[in-house]
Amino acid sequence: MIDLLPSVQDHKSTLRKADGLQKARESMRYTVLIADDHGVVRKGLRLLLEQYPELAVIGEAANGREAVTMAATLSPQIVVLDIAMPILNGIEAAEQILKVNSKTGIIILTMHRDTHLAAEAFRAGVSGYLLKVSPGEELVKAIREVAQGRSYVTSLLAKDLINLLMDAGAAPRDGGSPLTPRQREVLQLIAEGRTMKEVASLLHISPRTAESHKYDIMQALSVQTTAELVQCAVRMKMVGE
Repeated sequence: MIDLLPSVQDHKSTLRKADGLQKARESMRYTVLIADDHGVVRKGLRLLLEQYPELAVIGEAANGREAVTMAATLSPQIVVLDIAMPILNGIEAAEQILKVNSKTGIIILTMHRDTHLAAEAFRAGVSGYLLKVSPGEELVKAIREVAQGRSYVTSLLAKDLINLLMDAGAAPRDGGSPLTPRQREVLQLIAEGRTMKEVASLLHISPRTAESHKYDIMQALSVQTTAELVQCAVRMKMVGE
């Protein structure tokens, strides 16, 4: 009987250690918000990430503006953003999210292989850039890296992106946008076919203010028609062709 006591005590000690390790693992969980305008993609990403105990998907957004609102409400550690989203694109959304919480780690997950677009994303403050053709395990790796305060670029773009960023003469895409953040929001909505009344409603401004923004945008871009505005938005990759 006496000989069994150390064994029992050791067993209890082992259980306490196991419980402590489990609590430690739970405390290390990374909260993730997914933003993509395709429901199938969001579901697939959730299923992928939920296979990993340290990752907790706490929300899904269907457009950039919803992502900004949910990020402010839920305070996720990581936000996985597509670029080509309606109402507000991923890069604009990233800038707005970081204004609220600069510690949020943002990873762009996109189909765009454009290194200039990737460079612009990093200038906007994102920490990671992956392609949708990348393996699912790479996204998990990127999340872990960004959660630890590091940056991550898919190997499919890394070499070209590094060369671009090291080029002292490299300028932002299209020579840099002459528009303010608000004007870029208005331009994207116009390019999506929204009426000025809808633009005003979505941005919580008056129709008169929306029209004023449109006029200023046309002046800044030296265009005269809405069709030309749409073409500019396409070239700036705010919307698809």
